[in-house]
This record gives sequence, C-alpha cells and structure tokens, in this order.
Amino acid sequence: MQIRVLLADDHPVVRTGIGAVLKELPNVTIIAEAGDGQEAIELIKQHQPDVAIVDVAMPKLNGIEVAVRACKQWPQVRILMISGNRNEEFVIQALRAGVCGYVLKDGTASELRLALETIMGGAKYLSPIVSKQVLDDYVRRVGEHTTLLDALTPRQRQVLQLLAEGSSTKEIASSISTSVKTVEAHRAQLMARLGVNDLASLVRYAIRAGLVS
Repeated sequence: MQIRVLLADDHPVVRTGIGAVLKELPNVTIIAEAGDGQEAIELIKQHQPDVAIVDVAMPKLNGIEVAVRACKQWPQVRILMISGNRNEEFVIQALRAGVCGYVLKDGTASELRLALETIMGGAKYLSPIVSKQVLDDYVRRVGEHTTLLDALTPRQRQVLQLLAEGSSTKEIASSISTSVKTVEAHRAQLMARLGVNDLASLVRYAIRAGLVS
C-alpha cells in the first residue's frame, strides 16, 4: 500500500533530511511540504494525506495545535509528531491532541520506518525513551493520587462492602464480631466521609468503586 505523506517542519535542512529517509522507503510518497503550522493545516485540508509528519515547534501554529485541528477536522489523517523535545509533558499533550505517534529527531531511519508501519497498522508509536518517560510519569501520578476509597480504613471498607451486599446491621455486627452500635457508627462515618445521606447512595458508591458487582 502506498503511503502518502505530508512533511511539516520550519527548518528546510530537517525537511530535507527526513525527506531523504522517506524517499528510501519503497511505499512512501511525499506529496507536500510545509514550513509552518498554518501552511500545514492548509496542505492537510488540500491533500488529505495518509500521514502528516509534524514538528512540535513551528511558527504561526505549533505542532500540538496543528494536531488538535487536524484530528478534529480530518480524523482519517494520521499525525506523526517529530520533535527534539523528550519532555513527557510535551508527549502527553501530543497524545491528548490525538497524534498517532511521537518520534524523536535524533532517532534512526529504521525507527521512522517502524513508526510509519505501526501507525498505518492502526496502533500508536512512541520512541522507546519517550515511552519509558511517559510510563514512569504515569506510575508516579497514579502513586500520588488517592481516592475516597483509599481514605477509608480497612474496617470501613469491609462494612461498606457488607452493606452493599445487602447484609443487615445485626448480620454485619455478627460477621465482624462487634456490636450493632459500632456498625451503626461505621455507617454514619462512611456517609460523612463519602458525602452521602442514605444506604442506597452507599451501595451505588460501592458498585462504582468495584467493591461489589
């Protein structure tokens, strides 16, 4: 399958270099080149390429904004971001914009070929270094994030689950070897902590949190 590519970068030397790599690929044709973001949008609209290889930092309209507009207006056009910036925030912004891939400019020709093959196959591609940084950042953010469920004590989570499963106050008291008054206190604390006013709301929260099906 012939892949029609639009190349957008404000540095002619970079465009020439990337173009030389692409011309070595038997199934790739460069149909247009843009020197700024606004021109990239106009050429994407005009040519509807299979892939638009877009630099992040461009005048008039940066690559992220190009991706946002292109992905919204021409979703069939795959955007492959190419950049010298490996900061995970840039990568996350690009992914949120809808790009199919993010390749570093200091990557190899074989990586660019792999990126094209990957996104044309319907998957996303990130340079290995970038992929690791994004994954590490995700793990860090998840580790810092706490939910209301995390703030409950193990006993409170147990009582919440039993309530959601339909157990009565007396049954819960017997099950966890405590008094009815203690269970009632746990229920009151749960309602206050979760900001709800009735048992039905507690049950709905337990379902959303995955404590019960």
